[in-house]
Amino acid sequence: MLGWHVPRPDQAMLVSGGKGHGLPFKIVVGHGSFVLPFRSRVSYLTLSMQEAEVAEECVTKQGIAVNVKAVIAFKVGADSESIANAGQRFLGDESKMSMLTGRIFAGHLRSIIGSMTVEEIIRERQRLAEEALDASKMEMSKIGLVVDALQIESIDDLGSGYIKALAAPHVAEVQRAARVAQAQADQASAEAEQQSQRNQSEFERQTAVARAGYQGEIDRAQSTAAQAGPLAQAKAAQEVLEVQTALAQRNAELRQEQLVAEVIRPAQADAQRIKILADAEADRLRRIGEAGAANDRVALDLQLIAQLPEMLRAVADSLQNANLTVLGGSAGLGSFVAGLASQSANVFEALRASLGQTAPPTGKGDGAPSIPVDELDSPFEPGAVGRPPEPQPVERARPA
Repeated sequence: MLGWHVPRPDQAMLVSGGKGHGLPFKIVVGHGSFVLPFRSRVSYLTLSMQEAEVAEECVTKQGIAVNVKAVIAFKVGADSESIANAGQRFLGDESKMSMLTGRIFAGHLRSIIGSMTVEEIIRERQRLAEEALDASKMEMSKIGLVVDALQIESIDDLGSGYIKALAAPHVAEVQRAARVAQAQADQASAEAEQQSQRNQSEFERQTAVARAGYQGEIDRAQSTAAQAGPLAQAKAAQEVLEVQTALAQRNAELRQEQLVAEVIRPAQADAQRIKILADAEADRLRRIGEAGAANDRVALDLQLIAQLPEMLRAVADSLQNANLTVLGGSAGLGSFVAGLASQSANVFEALRASLGQTAPPTGKGDGAPSIPVDELDSPFEPGAVGRPPEPQPVERARPA
């Protein structure tokens, strides 16, 4: 826009040709301003940081010449008075700021170094910088400049060897300390190496011992494993034998139980049954005998006598169909019949004896009840003459 001017942030705008409030120009910083063309003039003054280098030969309090190099960081002050002072002096040639600043500090450095020794300069550089700043502050403010920092870069004795001589004892001490440190380091390194070798030897020894121990353990384990095979087989065979023995014993027990269940117990049962039957038969015969004795066996004898003809007829019937040859004719036949009659009498007596009656009855009519023939169990089978029945064998169960 025509007539409107705005300075940069690192600039101060100086407007001349108008009222400057006691100054030869109007100062505008940080904002714009309208400037009437052809009536006012606008100039700009830098406010950025600048530097000046100083390399000055100075003489110390001891009369020793030294060369001091320093760097000064400075700028135009931000207040209106400093801008006005700097504008009046450097607006036409701002490069003069660095030159004038260097000269000012060079003079102050010569003055301050002349009151100090080389040792003080070397040891107290910060003191030298602070005294130089304090000494130049008033002069710098008059020209509108502000020093931000002063750094002493180097101090040189111009080849006189003074600084080197000052440093020699320290250098020697440092070298000695360095040699001692190096020797100690070498010794420590040698000791470390020796310790490392000892450790290596000990490690190798322990490794050998451990390897031997491991090999021994391996050998023992292999020997144990080699022995374990036959021992395991023997143990397994023994266990198998024990199991087989136990199984055989169990089979024997089962067989014994089976024998008892299938043979002994049935035999005992048969024996018990036979005994019971025998006892029952004996009891039956005893009761029959008692009954016959109680009735004087009269009726029984009569019934036996009545059965004799029937028995004889049975014998005759059996002889009729028999291929029998009788010798002697009629006399022989009579003898045979008489023998049959005699045998019948013997059978009758045997029956009486078996029934417990040894004498003929004494009389009749004694009031004893008679026993029918069909109620008596004959000891003879039908068709058998004078021969009692044979006992039937008892069949026992065979063991499985």
